Amino acid sequence: MPSEQYVKPQPSPRVIVAAVIIAGGRVLACQRSAPPEAAGKWEFPGGKVEPGETDQQALARECVEELGITVEVGPRVGPDVPLAHGRAVLRVYAVEVLDGEPEALEHKALRWLAVDQLDSVPWLPADVPIVAELPPLLT
Repeated sequence: MPSEQYVKPQPSPRVIVAAVIIAGGRVLACQRSAPPEAAGKWEFPGGKVEPGETDQQALARECVEELGITVEVGPRVGPDVPLAHGRAVLRVYAVEVLDGEPEALEHKALRWLAVDQLDSVPWLPADVPIVAELPPLLT
């Protein structure tokens, strides 16, 4: 009988979604307050896709929870960004604010950045490839 080698299936990476919110030629950046290794760094708002949610549903939920705004999720911005040694992936979408003004409900601070200000904050490493995609969207 031939011996078969068991190959353990690899779990799908956890999907993290984030929002690029643009208004008046500026993009919203959010300053992390935790965990300690990320505190003070800047990111695009978002979070984990929960079981049973689409990327779009998760991002709309996260925008309500983190910023107190209702949004419509639009097209992808940039490629998937691998996180946590391949155990997670960041997917970023352009979103339009339908209702409300963004508030720092879970972040230390919020800042609207013009194209010439994108390098004025220390971005989390995962967000850097997305920042590189922004100039054409902000002009």
